[in-house]
Amino acid sequence: MFNIGDKVVYPMHGAGTIESIENKSILGEEQAYYIIKMPGEVKVMVPTAKAEEIGVRDIIDESTASDVFKILKTDSTEMSMNWNKRYRDNMDKMKSGDAYEIADVVRNLSFKQKEKGLSTGEKKMLLNAKQILVSELTLAGTQSKDDIEGLVDDTINTSFAEYSKLTLGEVEATPVVKEGNVVKKFIPFDQG
Repeated sequence: MFNIGDKVVYPMHGAGTIESIENKSILGEEQAYYIIKMPGEVKVMVPTAKAEEIGVRDIIDESTASDVFKILKTDSTEMSMNWNKRYRDNMDKMKSGDAYEIADVVRNLSFKQKEKGLSTGEKKMLLNAKQILVSELTLAGTQSKDDIEGLVDDTINTSFAEYSKLTLGEVEATPVVKEGNVVKKFIPFDQG
């Protein structure tokens, strides 16, 4: 059970603060709801009886936030070459609401964007995953949302430079290559 003022994570939406607990009658059924204030003045209602079942949890502490940044500093993990499978796998990680899994999605998709570019669907997923991660890291610490966003971007850029063997200046100056402009397979011509 959560209390008013608790900072919580609502999977697929991000971190927020429980502003109140209210009884509401929806479709003729009276229930208690957590009213969670999310970033951007958005409010969501979550039935108190189902909150834990749907994945609402306390936000991470500062120590865990530090561990999340360690994930952002590592090399990307293997992802499927099949776009649909990769999308489903990343969506499952995001639905888990686990900060480590979301950091993994942010890092992997950020690296992929720098290497080859992302499809429209994966770009949206990256933006959503990053927003969820930043909202939780902001509530877990003492820095502003803008500071956390900058720290996440800097950490990913530094990590990508380290693992791709580019300098940080080259990473920041690397243009995003559109997927349609990349040769997927080299087929040698027959010389005989």
